[in-house]
Amino acid sequence: MMIAKKIVVKGIVQGVGFRPFIYKNATKNNLKGFVNNTSKGVFIEVEGYEEDITSFIEEIKHKPPVLSKVTDIKIIDKEIEGYTNFKIIESKEEEEAITLLSPDIATCDDCLKDISDVNNRRYRYPFTNCTNCGPRFSITKKVPYDRGNTTMDVFQMCSECREEYTEPLNRRFHAQPNGCSKCGPRVFICDKEGQEITSKDPIKDIAKEIKNGKIVAIKGIGGFHLACDAKNKEVINELRKRKKRPRKPLAVMMRGIETVKKYCDVNELEERILLGNKKPILLLDKKRNSLLPKELTNYQNGKLGVMLPYTPVHHILFSEDIDILVMTSANISGEPMVYKNHEAIEKLKGIADFYLMNNRHIYIPIDDSVSRVVLGKERVLRNARGYAPKSMEIKDMAYSIALGANSNNTFAIANNENIFFSNYIGDLANYNTWQHYINSLEHMKGIYKIDPKSYFYDLHPNFYQNELLKEIKTKKIGIQHHHAHIVACMAEHSLEEEVIGVAFDGTGYGTDGKLWGGEFFICDKERFKRLAHINYIALPGGEGAIREPWKIAISYLYDTFKEDYTVYVPKHLQEKKHQIITEIIKKDINSPKASSIGRLFDAVAALLGFDAKITFQGEAAIDLENLCCRDDQSFYQYNISLEDGIYIIDCKPLIKSVVIEVIDGIDKELIARRFHNTIIKFTIELCEILRKEYNLSSVVLSGGVFQNEILLINIYKELIKRDFKVYIHEQIPANDEGISIGQMIIGNEILKKELVF
Repeated sequence: MMIAKKIVVKGIVQGVGFRPFIYKNATKNNLKGFVNNTSKGVFIEVEGYEEDITSFIEEIKHKPPVLSKVTDIKIIDKEIEGYTNFKIIESKEEEEAITLLSPDIATCDDCLKDISDVNNRRYRYPFTNCTNCGPRFSITKKVPYDRGNTTMDVFQMCSECREEYTEPLNRRFHAQPNGCSKCGPRVFICDKEGQEITSKDPIKDIAKEIKNGKIVAIKGIGGFHLACDAKNKEVINELRKRKKRPRKPLAVMMRGIETVKKYCDVNELEERILLGNKKPILLLDKKRNSLLPKELTNYQNGKLGVMLPYTPVHHILFSEDIDILVMTSANISGEPMVYKNHEAIEKLKGIADFYLMNNRHIYIPIDDSVSRVVLGKERVLRNARGYAPKSMEIKDMAYSIALGANSNNTFAIANNENIFFSNYIGDLANYNTWQHYINSLEHMKGIYKIDPKSYFYDLHPNFYQNELLKEIKTKKIGIQHHHAHIVACMAEHSLEEEVIGVAFDGTGYGTDGKLWGGEFFICDKERFKRLAHINYIALPGGEGAIREPWKIAISYLYDTFKEDYTVYVPKHLQEKKHQIITEIIKKDINSPKASSIGRLFDAVAALLGFDAKITFQGEAAIDLENLCCRDDQSFYQYNISLEDGIYIIDCKPLIKSVVIEVIDGIDKELIARRFHNTIIKFTIELCEILRKEYNLSSVVLSGGVFQNEILLINIYKELIKRDFKVYIHEQIPANDEGISIGQMIIGNEILKKELVF
């Protein structure tokens, strides 16, 4: 029996070869009709025998293109119109329609073969791509995802590329960035002054400069990288000096998986991630006998951030007998990644010796993603290229925007059935990052056609997003920072029930006007109750003390020993003006109180020898984690007391033990291990107390401190051993990138139930 169906497929279905897939599937099943892209998704009309249409639909459901993500299929009966063939027709934009954007995808194996084949017309062509790979999100101006709506609109395809583009069975059918050396973008070299240098083979010539010890800026999918020889410690030190990045670890790009295995330990899952189509920077353990310069990480036993080539430019560059390169974001530390050609010449002057430019414009800059494997699963630390933008299907959401946190910022927007969350934006304290935030927010509002009726924001009065709130006339709801942390993780695991939430981070504004960060909650998606935290200490000079951990160490010493604290100041801190710090604390001059595990880490790191200014987020805490090279089960004392219904973890005994051992010359590695053990122990103890009192066994761990593997792994394992259900972050980062998701979920629950905190 002949029937006809109208089908709408929603999800990541544009720019991923979905229409060619539909065309092949329809012709294979002898169906007539058409397929096109609309702003609502992929729209299909088919006519044919019932069993053939059933087979067609089953294939859409169960065997879609590998890069696609089908979130919804609507199938409607319709009248037969008598189509005589099946064809792909022009895209159509519809009002109030949503299309999920595909992330940028690493070069596929087929395109890699093309650029490696001397007989192929795309041999060594640095912008080779197809429907299975290449730029997507970074070049998209608006939807539908068609060439005219991308930055490829300025390149007119030659006859050969046009033929590929219009042939449904070709893998470059409607590959929007399609091009070749005749008609597509080109690479070129500029000197340090920005003047173009004549070159027959720009990539070959730039490879020579790298081998000669030069620092080069290379334009990629989402912005510029600074690259240099990763085996040359002199040029690495020069890069650090020019970039003003004295200690933060540098990412590297390696030629292939065998090179990675030469320098790092790689398990099966890590290998799959490295070889996959997202190509993040993956944090790996360096081999003990690795001959790589210590200047790459500044930690002898630390992790090395490694990625494999993900664009044709990278693959061609590594074919020039290069094994491993430093590949770090092209910026001055604290600034966003440079992504425009003229901007690169201006801002990288004095840093880059040469530039490998191209004339394909980047519309949305996007950093490299950062990931790692912990407890047998991938844990994303930075949600960017290859991973973003992301969406989460949750019904009955309000048209709303969650503004996110101040550092590691992301934002989230929602319609009535999806949350869309942005790529990593960065630290909004930087003006250029703030501008990028505003531009990205407006871009995604346009892409997803969101006219927000509500805004959700962090309670911190000094967050930069407050400037936006002044202009907003619609409903605004403040969300507590650590509640948002916990709920972001709950959302990732689809948790509806009440949980014990453990939120450890640097600082977040509390409902009492103090700075929190060592918190134990009972909470669900609507409300939270604070039931325990570490004791408050003063932050002398306010949150500026975060940049100088020794000040926090003095505050802890003063809190522990009062006027006798001077006896316990370690030798390396005695030159500091600690009397001024204690006077500030005593007079309560700009010394907000904080209950933060992150600040406790800073203090202990300073007591153990970290006496410099912070040059990157979490630096002192990472130093302390990297000191933990010894196995030891012992821990320091602490006190837990109940005050006004809240358990207070008193860290004074801990601080006293640490500083006495420092003065006595006990091995710092041992002190660092015992400190970690103490945090683990009181976390487990508090969870057991709360389980007994509230009859809850589900624990959610969130916040930036849980990027510390020693804490995360041991707290997780100890809780599991005690029959808790433990939930930790996977694809949503545990740091402040997850805040916008938590804000969005909580804010919508408040709207639904009209709750008022």
